[in-house]
Amino acid sequence: MSTDDKTIRVVIRGRVQGVSYRAWTKKQADRHGVAGWVRNLPDRTVEALFSGPTEAVDALLAACRRGPFAARVDGIEVSEEAEAAPSAGFNIRA
Repeated sequence: MSTDDKTIRVVIRGRVQGVSYRAWTKKQADRHGVAGWVRNLPDRTVEALFSGPTEAVDALLAACRRGPFAARVDGIEVSEEAEAAPSAGFNIRA
């Protein structure tokens, strides 16, 4: 991980489950070259970890503020993450 990289954890609120938000996020992450994961949480939010070049992570975060067509994003909480960044790839977690 270079100094131009960053890792963030995000929690997305709104109508984000049952609208293919996780699959859409994986597609966007792959498109931007961002590593990490995404999963549904029991409280109907979606949580994700994004890691990669700062510009790519910021672009993915901006895309997530809009979400896929059927989603309604009411808000996103973002925190800098100390967790070891995934080396490569983006996964959908159960």
